[in-house]
Amino acid sequence: MDINDMRSVVTVVSMLLFVGVAVWTWQRSRRDAFDEAARLPFADDASTGEQ
Repeated sequence: MDINDMRSVVTVVSMLLFVGVAVWTWQRSRRDAFDEAARLPFADDASTGEQ
């Protein structure tokens, strides 16, 4: 196995990882968790105990 074969393997694995993360991100079951995480920066400071 030469360096070009290794580059091909790394490219394919990277592409599969990217597609896997994209599919995981766009699942409807994850929507509520991501919406909640998106609202965190706007949460009231009093609710976290900071002043």
